[in-house]
Formats: sequence, C-alpha cells, structure tokens
Amino acid sequence: MALDFYWYPNCGTCKKAKKWFDEHNVGYNSIHIVEETPSKDELLRLIEKSELPAKKFFNTSGKKYRELNIKEKIKDASTEEMAEILATDGMLIKRPIVTDGEKVTVGFKEEQFEQNWL
Repeated sequence: MALDFYWYPNCGTCKKAKKWFDEHNVGYNSIHIVEETPSKDELLRLIEKSELPAKKFFNTSGKKYRELNIKEKIKDASTEEMAEILATDGMLIKRPIVTDGEKVTVGFKEEQFEQNWL
C-alpha cells in the first residue's frame, strides 16, 4: 500500500524525506500540505494514530506560527481546538507527515523512517 506523504515542495526536510523514499523504492502518494491542507477530522485521526501530543503537529519554526502567536493560542487548547487551528493553514503544520492509515510519523528522522516505512 502506498503511503500518504503530506509535504511542502519548498521544505528542505520534505525534500530529504522524498529523496529517502525514492532511494528505498518506497511508494507514496504526494499531498501538497498547503494546497490540500488536511481537514480538522483528518488531523484528529493523524494525531490519534501518531500517539503524539497535538502540539507536536505544529511547525514551531514557521513564520506563520510566530506571526499568529500560536504558542499562546495553544497553551491551554484541547486537541480538538489545536486540530481546528492546524486545519486553517497548511503552513502551520509540521512536515512531512507520513501515514499508511495505521502508523503516522511527523517530521523526518532517518531511523524513524527505517523503522516505520521499510
């Protein structure tokens, strides 16, 4: 089964992940995270399956994150509220997000990809 690969083509980390997939002949379905931002419900599913706190889905080094003062907005936010904020703009989402429908990884770490996607 091909993986869903939520990415932003100008993102260096995403390019590394894509290169890793290509070098390891791992099939994936590219989803442009800004043009096709996941819905709140889709994000809630990804967060749940990742077993990570919802805060880990925020692109904390992004310009939009700082401009919109998201750090303050999510301090006491519920997972549901965080998913709602994330769904408003793909640039707020940490990337890449990879899922096979069961497992989810956020960001790119080679060891993590080897464990999950080989």
